[in-house]
This record gives sequence, structure tokens and C-alpha cells, in this order.
Amino acid sequence: MGRSIGVILAGGTGTRIGGDVPKQLQQLAGKPMIEHSIAAFQAVDGIDEIAIVMQADHLAEAEAIASEYPKVTAVLPGGPSRTASTLVALKHVAGAAPDTKVLIHDAARPLVTPQITDAVLTALDTFEAVSVTVPSADTVFEVADGLVTAVPARAGLRRVQTPQGFRLGTIMWAYRQAADDPAFDGATDDCSVVFNYLPGVPVAAIDGAESNIKVTNASDMELAAHLLQLATPTQQSHK
Repeated sequence: MGRSIGVILAGGTGTRIGGDVPKQLQQLAGKPMIEHSIAAFQAVDGIDEIAIVMQADHLAEAEAIASEYPKVTAVLPGGPSRTASTLVALKHVAGAAPDTKVLIHDAARPLVTPQITDAVLTALDTFEAVSVTVPSADTVFEVADGLVTAVPARAGLRRVQTPQGFRLGTIMWAYRQAADDPAFDGATDDCSVVFNYLPGVPVAAIDGAESNIKVTNASDMELAAHLLQLATPTQQSHK
């Protein structure tokens, strides 16, 4: 198989969490939030290099953090949206072989483990697009105009996490197709782009972890700090 590239998206401003710096640079369990994701990717033997897409006004801070991690080969200025930041990363790696494995991860999920990352890489031996998911513990309604219009069966519902993994040629082609669609105005994740624009490509769903939370507000930050304190050395390192 070809090389594997881990992409960490940290281009947002994180205004809902407050503070003078973006949330991905705020301290979490003794280090900047983004560093937890960098360290998790660094610890996986199957990841050959790491590219970081950072909020453009804070490139220097991200570069200083990344300097401690030899697999980081680029710190790139992010775009105005998540999709724009993904496209920045894809443009950076576009010269790699089409079978290159690309893992796209949100820096707002600092509790990703090397084990989850390894599982995505393994699944990419079989599939061209892979998403980490966890079962929905809640019943979900579809609502329009304040009224419930549908109640999907909970057994088939999954909550999406990152990293999501792709063969480079597949995710590049999906975004090219999306770019030709006047109705496409971005995506909240990347597997949905493959699902919507490459209907012939199966998207695999593999098990994530409830602890792999997305930090959105101050209470999430407190929970993440607590979970990191409880994490075992095995969860935080991987040989």
C-alpha cells in the first residue's frame, strides 16, 4: 500500500467556548488542545506524515507546537469554513499517489486514540471511504416547522466522529463532483461528500468510542479534561 497522511483540521475560531485564542490552542490537561490530536497521530506507526490546517491568524503558535512532532510536514492556513479547510489540505497532498490513505480529523476531538486511528487505516485496506461512528443512545426526530415528520429507527442510527479515512483519489474525485454542483454549499463531514457524489463507492462505518467527544463549549472542555485524567497509559500511547 501507499503512504498514509493524517490531516488535522483546526481552522475554526471556536467562539462558543470563549477565551482570547481559538479553542484548539487553549490548554487542556496541560497542553494545547490540538497537541492531543497531533500526539495521537504521531504515535501510530501507520501514519507517515501529518498536515495541520490552522486558523490563519495563529499559524506561528501551531508551528511551535508541531515542531516537537517529527511527522508534521506542513502547517497550512485554513479557509473560512470546514470544507474550505479540507480543500486546503487536499490541495497540499494532491501530488501523492491516488492510493494514498488520507485521514481527516477535527482538532476539536482531542481524545482520539491511536487505536481508533489504526482501525481506520486497517479498514482502508478494504474500503475507499471509512467513518468512525458510535450508536445513537437517543431517539432522533425529523422536524419541520416545529412538527415531528419522521422517527427513524434508532437501531440503524449512528453518530459520526473523526477521523474519517479515504483513498486520496476517491476523496479528491468526490470534491470535484461537489464543486460542479451549484447546490453544494459545504459539508459538516467528508464521508457525506463521498456518499452524496460517488454513490457507487461504499462508505464503511467502524466503531469509535463514546470518549471521543467533540469539544464545543466550556462544559465539553471540562469533560474532556476529566476523561484525559482518567485515560490509561495504553489509551494515550501506542507502539
